[in-house]
Amino acid sequence: MSVLSHDDIQALVLTAELAGITTLALLVIGTPIAWWLAHTRSMLKGPVAAVVALPLVLPPTVLGFYLLLLLGPNGPVGQAMQAMGWALLPFTFPGLVVASVLHSLPFVVQPLHQAFEAMGRRPLEVAATLRAGPWDRFLSVALPLARPGFLTAAVLGFAHTVGEFGVVLMIGGNIPGATRVLSISLYGHVEANELQQAHVLAGGMVLFGFAVMWLLYLVSGRSLLGGGARRA
Repeated sequence: MSVLSHDDIQALVLTAELAGITTLALLVIGTPIAWWLAHTRSMLKGPVAAVVALPLVLPPTVLGFYLLLLLGPNGPVGQAMQAMGWALLPFTFPGLVVASVLHSLPFVVQPLHQAFEAMGRRPLEVAATLRAGPWDRFLSVALPLARPGFLTAAVLGFAHTVGEFGVVLMIGGNIPGATRVLSISLYGHVEANELQQAHVLAGGMVLFGFAVMWLLYLVSGRSLLGGGARRA
Protein backbone atom coordinates (compact mmCIF):
# COMPACT_ATOMS: atom_id res chain seq x y z
CA MET A 1 0.00 0.00 0.00
CA SER A 2 1.35 3.43 -0.91
CA VAL A 3 2.23 5.72 1.97
CA LEU A 4 0.75 8.68 0.10
CA SER A 5 -2.98 8.47 -0.48
CA HIS A 6 -4.78 9.74 -3.54
CA ASP A 7 -5.81 12.84 -1.56
CA ASP A 8 -2.17 13.46 -0.60
CA ILE A 9 -1.07 13.27 -4.23
CA GLN A 10 -3.88 15.66 -5.16
CA ALA A 11 -2.72 18.01 -2.42
CA LEU A 12 0.86 17.81 -3.70
CA VAL A 13 -0.17 18.64 -7.27
CA LEU A 14 -2.46 21.44 -6.09
CA THR A 15 0.29 22.91 -3.91
CA ALA A 16 2.78 22.91 -6.78
CA GLU A 17 0.19 24.53 -9.06
CA LEU A 18 -0.67 27.14 -6.43
CA ALA A 19 2.98 27.95 -5.72
CA GLY A 20 3.82 28.23 -9.43
CA ILE A 21 0.92 30.54 -10.29
CA THR A 22 1.45 32.61 -7.15
CA THR A 23 5.17 33.05 -7.88
CA LEU A 24 4.51 34.25 -11.43
CA ALA A 25 1.85 36.67 -10.18
CA LEU A 26 4.16 37.93 -7.43
CA LEU A 27 6.99 38.63 -9.88
CA VAL A 28 4.62 40.57 -12.15
CA ILE A 29 3.10 42.55 -9.27
CA GLY A 30 6.20 42.82 -7.09
CA THR A 31 8.68 44.03 -9.72
CA PRO A 32 7.10 47.47 -10.32
CA ILE A 33 6.51 47.91 -6.57
CA ALA A 34 10.15 47.08 -5.79
CA TRP A 35 11.36 49.33 -8.62
CA TRP A 36 9.29 52.23 -7.33
CA LEU A 37 10.49 51.70 -3.74
CA ALA A 38 14.11 51.62 -4.90
CA HIS A 39 13.91 54.84 -6.91
CA THR A 40 11.19 57.04 -5.45
CA ARG A 41 11.75 59.97 -3.12
CA SER A 42 8.07 60.27 -2.31
CA MET A 43 6.88 60.64 1.27
CA LEU A 44 4.65 57.63 0.60
CA LYS A 45 7.66 55.30 0.36
CA GLY A 46 7.64 54.49 4.09
CA PRO A 47 3.90 53.74 4.37
CA VAL A 48 3.92 51.67 1.16
CA ALA A 49 6.95 49.67 2.32
CA ALA A 50 5.23 49.09 5.67
CA VAL A 51 2.04 47.84 4.00
CA VAL A 52 4.03 45.49 1.75
CA ALA A 53 5.94 44.11 4.76
CA LEU A 54 2.84 43.79 6.96
CA PRO A 55 2.36 40.02 6.30
CA LEU A 56 5.77 39.43 7.93
CA VAL A 57 4.39 40.44 11.34
CA LEU A 58 0.66 39.88 10.89
CA PRO A 59 -0.71 36.46 11.96
CA PRO A 60 -1.83 34.60 8.81
CA THR A 61 -5.24 33.91 10.36
CA VAL A 62 -5.80 37.65 10.78
CA LEU A 63 -5.03 38.24 7.11
CA GLY A 64 -7.30 35.34 6.16
CA PHE A 65 -10.10 36.65 8.37
CA TYR A 66 -10.09 40.11 6.77
CA LEU A 67 -9.84 38.59 3.31
CA LEU A 68 -12.94 36.54 4.09
CA LEU A 69 -14.78 39.71 5.12
CA LEU A 70 -13.56 41.57 2.03
CA LEU A 71 -14.18 38.81 -0.51
CA GLY A 72 -17.26 37.23 1.07
CA PRO A 73 -20.87 37.81 -0.03
CA ASN A 74 -21.28 40.81 2.30
CA GLY A 75 -17.87 42.35 1.60
CA PRO A 76 -17.32 45.18 -0.90
CA VAL A 77 -15.28 43.05 -3.30
CA GLY A 78 -17.66 40.11 -2.97
CA GLN A 79 -20.71 42.28 -3.61
CA ALA A 80 -19.05 43.86 -6.65
CA MET A 81 -18.20 40.43 -8.06
CA GLN A 82 -21.77 39.20 -7.52
CA ALA A 83 -23.12 42.32 -9.23
CA MET A 84 -20.96 41.49 -12.27
CA GLY A 85 -22.15 37.88 -12.23
CA TRP A 86 -18.81 36.45 -11.08
CA ALA A 87 -18.36 33.66 -8.56
CA LEU A 88 -17.14 34.48 -5.07
CA LEU A 89 -13.48 33.78 -4.30
CA PRO A 90 -13.57 32.25 -0.79
CA PHE A 91 -13.19 28.45 -0.74
CA THR A 92 -12.00 28.34 -4.35
CA PHE A 93 -8.58 27.90 -5.96
CA PRO A 94 -8.53 31.49 -7.33
CA GLY A 95 -9.23 32.65 -3.78
CA LEU A 96 -6.18 30.70 -2.63
CA VAL A 97 -4.09 32.45 -5.27
CA VAL A 98 -5.25 35.90 -4.12
CA ALA A 99 -4.55 35.07 -0.47
CA SER A 100 -1.16 33.56 -1.27
CA VAL A 101 -0.09 36.57 -3.34
CA LEU A 102 -0.93 38.95 -0.51
CA HIS A 103 0.67 36.75 2.15
CA SER A 104 3.91 36.14 0.20
CA LEU A 105 4.29 39.63 -1.28
CA PRO A 106 7.13 40.81 1.03
CA PHE A 107 9.16 37.68 0.27
CA VAL A 108 9.33 38.78 -3.36
CA VAL A 109 9.31 42.58 -3.09
CA GLN A 110 12.10 42.85 -0.52
CA PRO A 111 14.76 40.84 -2.44
CA LEU A 112 13.91 42.75 -5.62
CA HIS A 113 14.01 46.07 -3.76
CA GLN A 114 17.44 45.23 -2.37
CA ALA A 115 18.70 44.12 -5.79
CA PHE A 116 17.53 47.34 -7.47
CA GLU A 117 19.04 49.49 -4.71
CA ALA A 118 22.36 47.63 -4.82
CA MET A 119 22.52 48.18 -8.57
CA GLY A 120 22.54 51.95 -8.09
CA ARG A 121 21.62 54.63 -10.60
CA ARG A 122 24.93 54.83 -12.45
CA PRO A 123 24.34 51.96 -14.95
CA LEU A 124 20.93 53.41 -15.87
CA GLU A 125 22.38 56.90 -16.29
CA VAL A 126 25.08 55.56 -18.60
CA ALA A 127 22.46 53.72 -20.65
CA ALA A 128 20.39 56.91 -20.83
CA THR A 129 23.35 58.83 -22.26
CA LEU A 130 23.44 56.19 -25.01
CA ARG A 131 19.81 57.08 -25.80
CA ALA A 132 18.30 53.92 -24.35
CA GLY A 133 14.64 54.37 -23.46
CA PRO A 134 13.21 53.54 -20.01
CA TRP A 135 11.93 50.12 -21.05
CA ASP A 136 15.16 49.32 -22.89
CA ARG A 137 17.20 50.39 -19.84
CA PHE A 138 15.16 48.09 -17.63
CA LEU A 139 15.39 45.05 -19.93
CA SER A 140 19.00 45.37 -21.05
CA VAL A 141 20.61 46.87 -17.92
CA ALA A 142 18.51 46.55 -14.77
CA LEU A 143 17.17 43.06 -15.38
CA PRO A 144 20.56 41.36 -15.94
CA LEU A 145 22.15 43.17 -13.00
CA ALA A 146 19.26 42.25 -10.69
CA ARG A 147 19.07 38.62 -11.85
CA PRO A 148 20.21 37.14 -8.50
CA GLY A 149 17.51 39.19 -6.77
CA PHE A 150 14.88 37.82 -9.15
CA LEU A 151 16.04 34.26 -8.52
CA THR A 152 15.99 34.78 -4.76
CA ALA A 153 12.53 36.37 -4.96
CA ALA A 154 11.15 33.53 -7.08
CA VAL A 155 12.56 30.81 -4.80
CA LEU A 156 11.36 32.51 -1.61
CA GLY A 157 7.93 33.25 -3.06
CA PHE A 158 7.49 29.64 -4.22
CA ALA A 159 8.77 28.13 -0.96
CA HIS A 160 6.72 30.42 1.26
CA THR A 161 3.56 29.57 -0.68
CA VAL A 162 4.26 25.84 -0.26
CA GLY A 163 4.52 26.28 3.51
CA GLU A 164 1.42 28.43 4.03
CA PHE A 165 -1.19 27.17 6.48
CA GLY A 166 -3.23 29.75 8.36
CA VAL A 167 -4.22 32.01 5.49
CA VAL A 168 -5.01 29.14 3.09
CA LEU A 169 -7.10 27.39 5.73
CA MET A 170 -9.09 30.55 6.42
CA ILE A 171 -9.73 31.50 2.79
CA GLY A 172 -9.75 28.04 1.17
CA GLY A 173 -10.93 25.60 3.80
CA ASN A 174 -10.19 21.91 3.30
CA ILE A 175 -11.86 20.80 0.08
CA PRO A 176 -10.12 17.74 -1.49
CA GLY A 177 -8.94 18.41 -5.04
CA ALA A 178 -9.94 22.06 -4.84
CA THR A 179 -8.34 23.84 -1.88
CA ARG A 180 -6.62 21.14 0.22
CA VAL A 181 -2.89 21.86 -0.02
CA LEU A 182 0.00 19.96 1.59
CA SER A 183 0.03 21.85 4.88
CA ILE A 184 -3.71 21.25 5.33
CA SER A 185 -3.31 17.58 4.42
CA LEU A 186 -0.50 17.24 6.98
CA TYR A 187 -2.68 18.81 9.67
CA GLY A 188 -5.48 16.39 8.79
CA HIS A 189 -3.18 13.36 9.19
CA VAL A 190 -1.95 14.59 12.57
CA GLU A 191 -5.51 15.25 13.72
CA ALA A 192 -6.50 11.70 12.67
CA ASN A 193 -3.39 10.24 14.38
CA GLU A 194 -2.08 8.97 11.02
CA LEU A 195 1.52 9.56 11.99
CA GLN A 196 3.17 7.57 9.21
CA GLN A 197 1.54 9.70 6.50
CA ALA A 198 2.25 12.82 8.55
CA HIS A 199 5.93 11.88 8.80
CA VAL A 200 6.17 11.44 5.04
CA LEU A 201 4.61 14.82 4.28
CA ALA A 202 6.49 16.65 7.06
CA GLY A 203 9.80 15.03 6.13
CA GLY A 204 9.31 15.93 2.50
CA MET A 205 8.63 19.56 3.40
CA VAL A 206 11.73 19.64 5.62
CA LEU A 207 13.87 18.37 2.74
CA PHE A 208 12.27 20.88 0.41
CA GLY A 209 13.01 23.69 2.86
CA PHE A 210 16.63 22.56 3.19
CA ALA A 211 17.01 22.48 -0.60
CA VAL A 212 15.57 25.99 -0.87
CA MET A 213 17.96 27.41 1.72
CA TRP A 214 20.91 25.65 0.11
CA LEU A 215 19.98 27.07 -3.27
CA LEU A 216 19.70 30.57 -1.81
CA TYR A 217 23.09 30.14 -0.14
CA LEU A 218 24.64 29.13 -3.47
CA VAL A 219 23.00 32.04 -5.28
CA SER A 220 24.05 34.62 -2.68
CA GLY A 221 27.57 33.17 -2.56
CA ARG A 222 27.99 33.43 -6.32
CA SER A 223 26.61 36.96 -6.26
CA LEU A 224 29.15 38.00 -3.65
CA LEU A 225 31.99 36.34 -5.55
CA GLY A 226 30.84 37.98 -8.76
CA GLY A 227 30.60 41.37 -7.07
CA GLY A 228 34.06 40.95 -5.57
CA ALA A 229 35.51 40.05 -8.96
CA ARG A 230 33.97 43.11 -10.56
CA ARG A 231 35.21 45.42 -7.80
CA ALA A 232 38.70 43.93 -8.10
